[in-house]
Amino acid sequence: MCADKLQAPEVHGFFDNDSNTVSYLVVDPVMKKAAIVDSVLDFDYASGTMSYEHADAIIAEVNARGLDLEWLIETHVHADHLSAAPYIQQQLGGKIGISEHIVTVQNVFGKIFNAGTEFERDGSQFDQLFTDGDSYQIGTIVAKAIHTPGHTPACMAHFIGDAVFVGDTLFMPDGGTARADFPGGDARTLYRSIQKILTLPADTRMFVCHDYAPKGRAFLWETTVGAQAASNIHVGAGVNEDDFVAVREARDATLAMPRLIMPSIQVNMRAGHLPPAESNGETYLKVPVMGITDGSATD
Repeated sequence: MCADKLQAPEVHGFFDNDSNTVSYLVVDPVMKKAAIVDSVLDFDYASGTMSYEHADAIIAEVNARGLDLEWLIETHVHADHLSAAPYIQQQLGGKIGISEHIVTVQNVFGKIFNAGTEFERDGSQFDQLFTDGDSYQIGTIVAKAIHTPGHTPACMAHFIGDAVFVGDTLFMPDGGTARADFPGGDARTLYRSIQKILTLPADTRMFVCHDYAPKGRAFLWETTVGAQAASNIHVGAGVNEDDFVAVREARDATLAMPRLIMPSIQVNMRAGHLPPAESNGETYLKVPVMGITDGSATD
């Protein structure tokens, strides 16, 4: 099937300069239904303060167009920004959804951050846990969840009409692919997940979650499956699995941990909610002094 035979949602990207993250408003223009993919909460780590400029811009667009928000999709537990899903849900409604493999992330990081028995490790903080191949709708537009582990165990791409939202699995063709060295990540698994995505129709629009403007070009976040298959610097033009793994693992060995990994995971594994307040009424985010090093965790 060609992508041009599928319904085409309107897609509006909102770029966050601090984390190089793109959040998406995905719209069925006929039914005026919408989803938001990978929202961002503004967080200043040094001061511990939160604000909502990025989320408010998306909320304003939804309200200005009179849209009904049905979904708040998390492609995975992000390590580079905090989710604004609960804040947006409070304003607009909608269901927060993530992969069923969130339980793997919660089990590992619940231990790393000593979250205690009050932290449920069953995904119940989310409204919807998607399994591989699940279908859902945004208005009349059919969407499909595709499990794409490798960057993290709980990664999912979402194929919505003629567009696929790949999270951190792929970057733009000149940016390559996501790292696979977080605990629970695996370069070989990532390669195989990418091949699943590349079997979609070549003219499928593809929207990535991050862009870092290689070589100083303008920021970009839309490409196609065909363009990725032909020219992605890590997997394009028929790069084989072993060669990809060698390049990916060598690259990962040079990368520092994301600046916001500690607060991001603690919040995002709770569907964007903060940890519970302590006995003094204040809420704290922890930093394990030995870091995230045990090889059993994720994003």
